[in-house]
Amino acid sequence: MATIRDIAKKAGVSPGAVSRILNNDTTLHVSAETRKKVLNTAKNLNYKKFPRANTPAAKNTFTMGIVLWFSAEEELKDNYYLKARQGVEDFCEKNNINVLRVFPGDSENFSKLNDVDGLICIGKFSREEIKNFIDICNNIVFLDMAVDEFNITSLSMDFEHAVYSALDYLTGLGHKKIAFLGGKEYVGNHELITDARTTAYKKYMNHRKMDYKPYFKEGSFTFESGCNMMNELFNENNIPTAVFAANDVIALGAMKAIRENNFKIPNDISVIGFNDEETSAYIEPPLTTIHAPAYDMGQHGANLVYVASNLSIKTPLKAKIPCELVVRESCRKNIGR
Repeated sequence: MATIRDIAKKAGVSPGAVSRILNNDTTLHVSAETRKKVLNTAKNLNYKKFPRANTPAAKNTFTMGIVLWFSAEEELKDNYYLKARQGVEDFCEKNNINVLRVFPGDSENFSKLNDVDGLICIGKFSREEIKNFIDICNNIVFLDMAVDEFNITSLSMDFEHAVYSALDYLTGLGHKKIAFLGGKEYVGNHELITDARTTAYKKYMNHRKMDYKPYFKEGSFTFESGCNMMNELFNENNIPTAVFAANDVIALGAMKAIRENNFKIPNDISVIGFNDEETSAYIEPPLTTIHAPAYDMGQHGANLVYVASNLSIKTPLKAKIPCELVVRESCRKNIGR
């Protein structure tokens, strides 16, 4: 059966434009010749529209596909990606855009992605998965993944400047023994994804000629891993004066281990997290962290997909979103260790 993408390829226009022409969207600014060409192509390919499930009665016929890297359960444990998805979906709701959400393993909805007008992929994906998504829809935006080797639009956090701001803050407080607690992530057939925070930390410490190797740990982005990595440092007697955690969840685990080893925060060990989870402001002591605007990233990503379809924009954009250091009470000056 012919798809919207088949028609778009044959007619030489975007899938979004095809969808809106087939749905008689009069707000789309295209020539009469283009409109006629699309309709004739659809007829020649014997295209048949199918009813969309759960489609609200609205004037906008645009459908946004959202592919998630995290499952719904994983989103609740670390809601960075949940915030990004909420940003996308709130934009869609405000603009009466239909949403087709695809979590990992959802083969039924994945098969429907051929007829979406735009696609947002949230999280980390393998090269093979990226190629598949591009084949499905050429109006595509990746969120939280700088896809440099592909000519597609992507939005990600400016991790390097964010990490530098955290480390500048700690070195400004006199810290030199700064531990890094990070995580390894894999996609596809066990393809390792290099975390930008890890790269930035090593680059910063090398530039400052600060020995980081005794204080460097990589596990997973979980509370348990944060606790375990911190305990490893204690067991090895590599006790830092400050800890930079790659996310707030790791930081909370590290703080638990610090207390259990009879050290005080921040008197003995300062701690900085990343992401700025809602709970981070209410723990004791309130966590200094990097605010990563995941919700805003989702909003911007959805807007890019929608605008690109309306204006038939084909030039990809690669942008980094600035983050902000949020100073609370989990850090203090190093007083001699």
